[in-house]
Amino acid sequence: MDNNFENLCLNTIRFLAVDAIDKAGSGHPGAPMGMAPMAYALWQRFLKHNPANPNWADRDRFILSAGHASMLLYALLYLNGYDLSLDELKNFRQWDSRTPGHPEHGLTPGVDATTGPLGQGFANGVGMAIAERHLAARFNRPEFPIVDHHTYVLCSDGDLMEGITSEAASLAGTLKLGKLIYLYDSNNITIEGSTKLTFNEDVAQRFRAYNWQVVGPIDGMSIDAVDQAIREAQGDTQHPSLIICNTTIGYGSPNKAGTAGAHGEPLGKTETQLSKQHLNWPYDEPFAVPDDVLRHFRASVEKGRKHENDWQNLFENYARTYPDEALQFKEVLSGSLPHGWDSELNNLFDDTVKPMATREASGVILNALAAKVPALMGGSADLAPSNKTLIKGSDGFAPPYYAGRNLHFGIREHAMGAIAHGMALHGGVIPYTATFLMFYDYMRASVRLASLTKDRVVFIFTHDSIGVGEDGPTHQPIEQLTGLRSVPGLVTIRPADATETIEAWKLAIGKNDGPTALVLTRQAGPILNRNEFAPADGVRRGAYTLWQASDKPQLILLASGSEVHIALEAARKLKESSVAARVVSMPSWELFEAQSSEYKSSVLPPDVKARISIEAGLTFGWSRYTGDAGANIGINHFGASAPSNVLYEQFGINATKVVQAARMLLNIC
Repeated sequence: MDNNFENLCLNTIRFLAVDAIDKAGSGHPGAPMGMAPMAYALWQRFLKHNPANPNWADRDRFILSAGHASMLLYALLYLNGYDLSLDELKNFRQWDSRTPGHPEHGLTPGVDATTGPLGQGFANGVGMAIAERHLAARFNRPEFPIVDHHTYVLCSDGDLMEGITSEAASLAGTLKLGKLIYLYDSNNITIEGSTKLTFNEDVAQRFRAYNWQVVGPIDGMSIDAVDQAIREAQGDTQHPSLIICNTTIGYGSPNKAGTAGAHGEPLGKTETQLSKQHLNWPYDEPFAVPDDVLRHFRASVEKGRKHENDWQNLFENYARTYPDEALQFKEVLSGSLPHGWDSELNNLFDDTVKPMATREASGVILNALAAKVPALMGGSADLAPSNKTLIKGSDGFAPPYYAGRNLHFGIREHAMGAIAHGMALHGGVIPYTATFLMFYDYMRASVRLASLTKDRVVFIFTHDSIGVGEDGPTHQPIEQLTGLRSVPGLVTIRPADATETIEAWKLAIGKNDGPTALVLTRQAGPILNRNEFAPADGVRRGAYTLWQASDKPQLILLASGSEVHIALEAARKLKESSVAARVVSMPSWELFEAQSSEYKSSVLPPDVKARISIEAGLTFGWSRYTGDAGANIGINHFGASAPSNVLYEQFGINATKVVQAARMLLNIC
């Protein structure tokens, strides 16, 4: 192709970005101006995609991990014929537009991942590659490669500085994810100035040490150099690839190119005009798109349709040869669950079973589910024996056997969360992760993004309180449960026993509009006899009346998890003193808040003002249910190293303390 025409294409991308950012009065023009050749080479010469169907199963995945360069992606989506109009580009960063400041999956057609927090997209890409390899190993047959695509990620200096990137890259190299290709925009500039201030490492050597193929450094401003590098990366199927592309941030801007000034603010009217002159852009009006350039880009529509039609023909032949596998493939891609997936769960436990930690019960339930739900796969941050998260009878996911369902994430909580999120974004699998609740803080950003994009990931957190015991305050979560509850869209469930844990898992697997956090005990507790207590399916409503001494209670005891048993013990002691208490098991605030006001009032009658919450964590937030007249028993300080039963006594989380608080509320001597 004529170099002048390709330059015209590149400048169309650049000035769509520049003009949108100028119009918005905010944004990041420098990266799109420098990245344009890399993006053009990938999208026009390699990326397998169909603009008419952004969700086609065997498309290549593309993640703009440097999400601040969002206008680069929006320009590409518009030019290539996705359902994104030029008016949407003109509405960049404005209310109710589909072109937000950072890309959002589910909002803008063609955006495969929500990015912006640097490093998250990098780790999401590893998750997508894991899902691709797993589905290929499970469903592909000789002559029928129905799962056969690459994951491409465009990342930045800032991405590579983040610790999550090191975690994810190390695991990707270990797993030999050869269909994972990253283009690294090495422009040597961050907000504060040159990367020499903070980032002087040998990136190539670092990634070779991770067991990656490293290509370059190459001239990232040359389309042909990028083309050749991608071909080289595709040729190595045993290693993920990092292509180091030396670029110039703000390329074409006479006064800002190569400086921090091009990073995070509009060029402005004068500098924009100078840049257009410098790059021989012949259009004065903003948002100009030459007709021949648009026709060139829009060829992707027909090319994409052919890609998908060819795949559809392949799949139809596959379905005739392997009908059962084809049905299973459609099922997992749709996110639906097999018929009868939960049919045997309610028979797993009864009150004759000895006391059991909810983490132990969860392990039994997980394996029962895994036998029925082949899409379920995941693992732990090196704590599987403690978290009880190994799928029995399945191998580990590792080269060359990628059909294994047990993922070993290593001690990499932050990346684990983002990788699992990437798996969910890819589709075809239902990922779960596990670690101690104390280490939720290490992966909070990843959990938050999974919730933002409403993806089904099951986050398992065990060792949920001072019940950890002798490990001491470094391992005893105090504020973490409150932190989970603070995340919009995340459903947090802390079950009281094995039967509630069954219901929690049913909700987590059945929920396909966001993630779930399962918060589980280390210490054993009794399994409630459901002939004596209310059915465990009350968990579905977040809170329910578990037991009461009278239809007209004087007092309500609210608790979650292991503290429900303390509430029951206290209620029985109060009954001996002719005090009628109601015990409410409240495993999930979010589910309870979603109920009708009538139901909430039936559980927490407004006229019963005497209420006590019991939970081995912060009391913060419980007053919304106990009110000004109530009391909250918990821990508003760090724990200590001692046996768990001693800690519960010493910190006053016991039936005696509850009874004392109840008497005070009711003015009983």
